[in-house]
Amino acid sequence: MEIAFVREPEADELTRIQRWGRTTSKILTVIKENGIITKQKLAEITGYSLGTINAQLSILKRARLVRYVGKTENIGQSSDSTPTVAESGLRLNMRLISWEEYREYVEKKKYVTIEGVKIEVGKPHHIRSYGPPNSYDLEATTVWSFPDRGDWATHVGNYRGNWSPYVPRNLILKYSKPGELILDQMVGSGTTLVEAKLLGRNAIGVDINYEACILAMDRLNFDYRPLDGLTPVEIRVYHGDAANLDAIEDNSIDLIATHPPYWNIIPYSEERHEADLSNKRTLDAYLEKMQGIASESFRVLKPGRYCAILIGDTRRHKHYVPISARVMTVFLKAGFILAEDIIKLQYNMKTTRERWRGQRFEVYGFHKIAHEHLYIFKKPSGPTEYSKLKLSTAIDVA
Repeated sequence: MEIAFVREPEADELTRIQRWGRTTSKILTVIKENGIITKQKLAEITGYSLGTINAQLSILKRARLVRYVGKTENIGQSSDSTPTVAESGLRLNMRLISWEEYREYVEKKKYVTIEGVKIEVGKPHHIRSYGPPNSYDLEATTVWSFPDRGDWATHVGNYRGNWSPYVPRNLILKYSKPGELILDQMVGSGTTLVEAKLLGRNAIGVDINYEACILAMDRLNFDYRPLDGLTPVEIRVYHGDAANLDAIEDNSIDLIATHPPYWNIIPYSEERHEADLSNKRTLDAYLEKMQGIASESFRVLKPGRYCAILIGDTRRHKHYVPISARVMTVFLKAGFILAEDIIKLQYNMKTTRERWRGQRFEVYGFHKIAHEHLYIFKKPSGPTEYSKLKLSTAIDVA
């Protein structure tokens, strides 16, 4: 596959590229100097791996600074269209999952398999309530704790790695209004979409794991009409890649709320697509993929609106690996401003607690990780706001 230079970046784009770092700038410069170049030649000249090249090209292509050309084009595609999965092995275009497709699936199979666990789909939901207890108030501090994870509507905790519905409920009520459009591009079992439905917001869910998409559809398969007479909402589920939101227009999303798979903790699907974030074996590859996700998040989000991402850390050789801090830096370099860093306490952890259950610090010499970071980023409304809030922007622009 060949890559062609399209145009020089404008002033604001150049500033953003500089925030992304020297890698992005160097790759764009080499493409410009050569006019048209293959990925292999680009890797040879720059010294970067193909994984790094792919991640940076995703950013540059979305900015329409470069385009793909050559024999890999499909009939009906323009020369600057995104390559298919068969072409690159790394990208997956968004495909809408219809209710007809969902019904056909559950009639044939009646279950999905997530992390080796079979979860039934297509059965009637026995809903006891459509919201948390009346005594619950939205969180008011930067430490959130939900010992009772929440089981109203169709929320169930049998999808390992999903987040408590209290989290998206807080985010949706605080950072969006009824009728607005929510995105969860790593939607998993659909917790965010269910909350959007209950709270009168339109929503788009995307997941690279097809069976997760079916499970999300299953969780959405219930009738609900708010008592306050809000207009019925539209919820759509797509099989696709969080780094390639090709069916979503620029500046069209009012709020992003998502909970990506963590590196080196939970494999989210047995037959994982190569572009699956949970398929990244090294931290560098994980962060490269996250760059594409951050870039796409920035592109589709409206200026002045918010992107929330829940991420956790891990250990290697008994020492702390601050994955969350690295992910935060990736999003800041994509152009976001850090609005909040919320500590979410963890309960019933299915990673460290399973292995170290009941063990004390004195035995192993380290503490169990019992928290996650909920970063709430803001897409600046313009250069003036970005400059005003520069202390909340990217720390390391090298």
